[in-house]
Amino acid sequence: MKKLQLIGFVILYTLLSSTAFATVLKDIKGKVIDASNKQTLPGATIFIPDLKVTAVTNNDGEFTLNNLPSKGTYLIEVHYVGYKTATQMVNLASANGLEFALQPTAIETKEIVITGSLISSTSKRNSASSAVVGKDQLLQPSTNLIDALTRIPGVSQITTGPSISKPVIRGLGYNRIVTLDDGIKQQGQQWGDEHGIEIDQFKSDRVEILRGAASLMYGSDALGGVINLLEPSTAPEGQVKGEFITNYSTNNGLTANSLMLNGNENGFVWRARGTYKNAYSFKTPDGYFPNSGFNETDLSGMVGLNKSWGYTHLNVSNFRNNIGFYEPTLDANGNFVKEDGDAFTNDDNKNRDLGYPRQDIRHFKIALNNNFILGDGNLKADFGYQQNQRRELDGPDPALFFDLKTYNADLKYYIHETNGWQPVFGVSLDDAHSQNKGTEFLIPAYDTFGFGVFAFAKKNWDKNTFSLGARYDFRKNEGKQLIDDGAELFAPFQNKFSNVSGALGFTHQFNDEWNFKANAGSAFRAPNPAELGSNGVHEGTFRYEIGNSSLSPERSYQIDATLEYEGKIVSASAGVYNNYIQNYIYASNNGELKDVDGTDYAVYRYGQVNANLYGAEASLTIHPVPFIHFENTFGYVHAQNNTLNKPLSFIPAGTLRNELRFEPKLKGTNDAYLSVGINSAFKQTRVDDVFETPTSGYTLLNAGIGATFNLGKQPVKLSVSANNLLDQKYYDALSRFKPGRFDQENPNLGVYNTGRNITFGLYVPFTLVK
Repeated sequence: MKKLQLIGFVILYTLLSSTAFATVLKDIKGKVIDASNKQTLPGATIFIPDLKVTAVTNNDGEFTLNNLPSKGTYLIEVHYVGYKTATQMVNLASANGLEFALQPTAIETKEIVITGSLISSTSKRNSASSAVVGKDQLLQPSTNLIDALTRIPGVSQITTGPSISKPVIRGLGYNRIVTLDDGIKQQGQQWGDEHGIEIDQFKSDRVEILRGAASLMYGSDALGGVINLLEPSTAPEGQVKGEFITNYSTNNGLTANSLMLNGNENGFVWRARGTYKNAYSFKTPDGYFPNSGFNETDLSGMVGLNKSWGYTHLNVSNFRNNIGFYEPTLDANGNFVKEDGDAFTNDDNKNRDLGYPRQDIRHFKIALNNNFILGDGNLKADFGYQQNQRRELDGPDPALFFDLKTYNADLKYYIHETNGWQPVFGVSLDDAHSQNKGTEFLIPAYDTFGFGVFAFAKKNWDKNTFSLGARYDFRKNEGKQLIDDGAELFAPFQNKFSNVSGALGFTHQFNDEWNFKANAGSAFRAPNPAELGSNGVHEGTFRYEIGNSSLSPERSYQIDATLEYEGKIVSASAGVYNNYIQNYIYASNNGELKDVDGTDYAVYRYGQVNANLYGAEASLTIHPVPFIHFENTFGYVHAQNNTLNKPLSFIPAGTLRNELRFEPKLKGTNDAYLSVGINSAFKQTRVDDVFETPTSGYTLLNAGIGATFNLGKQPVKLSVSANNLLDQKYYDALSRFKPGRFDQENPNLGVYNTGRNITFGLYVPFTLVK
C-alpha cells in the first residue's frame, strides 16, 4: 500500500510540474544529408540527450524537434547506419533550419556522446576513460547484463555460475563500483561475493562505462568506476514503437523473452517492458553442475512529460530472481551426488524446479528524473526509493533475510556555457535502513546516511578541454546491537567519516584523427556495514566473516592517460593507469577455522593494507575493405599488496580478444554477418596463496552468424552464436567455483566454467502507430 501511495504522489508531482516550470514553446526543423553526394537520408535519428527528445527523418530526410525550450545551448547527436555519428552544440534561441551532413564510414564511429559524466559531451571532449556498449552489442548472447559488458577492455566479472555476475573495472569491484539505473545508484547487498546486479538485462538501449575514479560525480563507492545504464530514447512525436526479443541457449536451456512498448503523444511519453528468463543447471565439459538453474521476472515502466520547460520521467521497476545453489557432496570417485548419496540423473539436471539451498532476490525501485529549465541554466533533480530483499533459503523459510530500504536525492545545477566555461554545482543525499528478518545472521541491522556537495567546471577552447572539480562527503554508519540466545552476536557501533575529493582532466584533439586525454584525482570510499560489523556464516561463500568496526576509509590517488586514433580504415586506442589506495579493505584468512553446527568454516576477517594497481588497455579495429571487420582488444591489471609485499587476491588475468567479421551485402537482407572470435586469458599466478589458487591460461573459440530480413515491411533479426565451441575445460581467474574458493575444506575441488553453448536469437523492432 505504501508503494502505491508513493507512486501516486510522484505521478501527481509529474503532472503539476508541467505548469510550474512553463516556458515559451519552440519547434525546430532540419534536414540530414549525405556529405559526399548531398542526398537526403530518410530514417536518421536525431537525439538531444539532456532533454531526452528524439526525432526521425521522413522520406525527404527532414525532421522536426518538438516541445523545445526557447533558449539554452544543447548537444545534438545524429545517427544513421553506415555513417559517422554527427554531434553539434546548438543554441536553441537562434537555431532554425538545421542541416546535418553525415560522412559515410565503414569504421564503427568513436564519436559517441557520454552522459554519465557531469557534463554531456562527445568522447573526444570528455577526459574520462570511457566506453559505450550499444544496442547491437547488448543483443549479442550473454547470460546477464554484466556478462554483456566484459567485451570492453578493463571490464571483468566475478561469476558464480552463469546466473550471477559482479562487475570489476581495472581490478576493483564490489562497493568500489557504482551502477546507475534510471539515474539512481543501484543499492542492494553488493558487498557479497555471490550478490549480482538486480537489473533487467534488456532494459537499456545502451550502457556507458566510466573507467577510473568517479567519486567527484557520485561520491563514496565510485572508487573504481561507474556503469551507467541508459533508458531507451523516447519515441518520436505521435509514434508508438516497440521491440520483441527472444533467445534460447542449449547449454542450460536458457529461455529469455522480453517485450517493450514505447509511445509519445504531444510530449506525454510512456514505456512498458516485461522480461522473463528461465534456465536449468548449466553444463561444464565434465557434466552438469547440480541445482544451478535460475528464473527471473522483470517488470518496468515509465510515464513522463517532455515539454518546453524540460522533462520529468517517473520510472518504476520490479525485479525478482530465484537462483539455485549446491553444497558439494562427493562420492568415492569424486563425483557430485545428492545428500543421500544417489547420483543426479539427466532429468534432475534439466528440472527447472529449484531445490535447496537457493536465493530469492527481490528489488523494487521507483525513480523520478527531472531536468528543468531554470534561469540561465538547467536543474537536474533525481529522486529514488528502493527496497532490496534478499532471502537465502535452506528450506521453505529463509535462513538469511536482508531487507534494505534506500532513499536517494541528487540535484545538479548547470549554468549555460559562457566564453567556453560551463560550471556545475551539486548536492546529493542518501539514507538507508536495513533489517534482519531471518533466523540466521551475518551482518547487523543498520542505518546509514550520506551527504555530498561538489563544484565542477569545464573549459572548452580550440581543440582543448580542461576540467576541474572538488567534492566534500560525509558518511555515517550505525550498527544495531543483537542479543541471540543470551549472547551478544552484534555489538552496537557508530562511525562517522568525512573527506574531500578532487579531480583534474584534460583533452587535446591534434586533428580529426588523433586525440589525447588524461586525468588525475583523489577519491575515497567509506567502509560499508558488512565490512564494519559482519559476524556469521555467509552460506553463499562457504565461510565465516568477521567485520572490523575500527576500519578507516579508503583513499585513492589515481592517474590515467589515453591516446586515440580514428582513420578511414583503422581505429585504435591505448591507455595506461595507476591507482594507489591507502587503507585498502579486504577480507583474508590465516588458516583460522570456526565450528558452526558441526561444520568447520574458514574465518575471514576484514583488515586494511596499502595497495597499488596499474595496468593497460588497448583496442585495434581494422576495416581493410567495407565487408571485413577485424576487432582486437587487450586488458591487463597488476595489483600489489604493498603492506605485505604480495599480490592482491582475486584480480582478473590479462585478456586478449580477437574477432573477425565478414559483413557481406546480400540481396533481401541487411546487416548480414559471419564471425569467428578467439577469447584468450593469460595465466594468473599473481595470487595471494594463503587462500587463493592460481589459474592456467585458456583460449576459447566462438562463432556467430546473423542477418536482418524484411517480412513485408517488418524487419526481423535472426542470429546464431556459439561460445566455447570446442568445449574447452577452463577456470576463469574470477570464478567463485575455481579450486581454492569453491570449497574451503578441499582446495583442489573446483567446477569448470560453462562448456559449449549455442544461442539462437530473434529480435523484432516494430512500429504500431506512425
